[in-house]
Amino acid sequence: MEAGDGTEETPLPLLLTRFQLSEEYGFLLPNPLTELPAPYGPWMEIAHDLPQLIVSHRLRSQVHQMPQLSARHLRGHEELHLAHLVLSFITMGYLWQEGEEGTVKVLPRNLAVPFWEVSQALGLPPILSHADFVLANWRRKNPNGPLEIENLDTIISLPGGDSLRGFILVTLLVEKAAVPGIKAIVQAIRAILQLDEETLHKALQELAEAIEDMSKALKRMHDYVDPAVFYTVIRIFLSGWKDNPAMPDGLIYDGVSDEPMAYSGGSAAQSTVLHAFDELLGIRHSEESTSFLHRMRNYMPPPHRAFVEEIHRAPSLKQHVLSSGDARLRAAFNQCISALADFRSYHITIVTKYITIAAAKAKAGRAELGDRVGVSVGKPPSALEAKGTGGSHIFSFLKSVRDTTREGMISA
Repeated sequence: MEAGDGTEETPLPLLLTRFQLSEEYGFLLPNPLTELPAPYGPWMEIAHDLPQLIVSHRLRSQVHQMPQLSARHLRGHEELHLAHLVLSFITMGYLWQEGEEGTVKVLPRNLAVPFWEVSQALGLPPILSHADFVLANWRRKNPNGPLEIENLDTIISLPGGDSLRGFILVTLLVEKAAVPGIKAIVQAIRAILQLDEETLHKALQELAEAIEDMSKALKRMHDYVDPAVFYTVIRIFLSGWKDNPAMPDGLIYDGVSDEPMAYSGGSAAQSTVLHAFDELLGIRHSEESTSFLHRMRNYMPPPHRAFVEEIHRAPSLKQHVLSSGDARLRAAFNQCISALADFRSYHITIVTKYITIAAAKAKAGRAELGDRVGVSVGKPPSALEAKGTGGSHIFSFLKSVRDTTREGMISA
């Protein structure tokens, strides 16, 4: 990505296109590819049949029969993103096919080597991340129809049926709701540089509104995702091999490294949106939370990570609002902080329902799944009962970031 040539008098660093960001889709990959070129048919064939292969315990044997393909013939970042999505889903299925007590220590060479090549080309780690699971994993049923859940589907799936689809697509709608907020960040920084208080006030109002719309989108999780299915079926496939007692030694990528490597599982903390909002609003999290969040940035596409770093380098919005002494600006700034704290509180509510309460029910044997997902479920996973799939101690982390968000308020 080329930076501007610096001819403008005032640098306007945040042109969205420089960071593979879209005016319409934000961090989502616009209209992702759904098929790879013909030579990669063996990957696509397995990927399209993943839920059945996993449930019937046939995925590992299918992977062992896969031809050794090189990623070198993939062209452009759309093909690379689809290949990363496909190989990451196959990897998660391969690892967790037999549950947390039947893990493997080695990822076979015919999967590990191309996955590593694609990951290196994209600057992403060789594991399923938010960038695969949500940002690059969607298609419209009717190409001319709206970006609404009834007209959307995933490209690649895992066990979990409608609940998995709902989990991915509701998260996608949260990302889509954030788009006006991402554009507001650009406007706000520009307005600070140009000392344009009117535009800054409007941008802050738009940011607060976008965050409120993200909370509304998140509430749809209740309509589309069954907590018992999420906890006992879906969650294990998002688990990584770092800070996970079920895989304490990590994973050897055969043909890549003789030493095991450890990567965190998919996590909402890998979404660039909240990192961008935190940087703009000058929110300072605890040392432990900051360390975890910064580690999660390594799971974002590098251009998205660069966008967050660029916001960090911009003039401080909070200092500008404080020194302006403008009560309207202060109120608009605090409205953004309040909306973000409310969003994080609501995320805690969701996690309580889908992990804590679901875990208690599963332990008590009340997770009567049966035919609801068509999955033969072993005993519910226990390795990550108190942790997020990214490896954080989930409640202390979520409450800490919510509380430090609230502390970002400017008092009158």
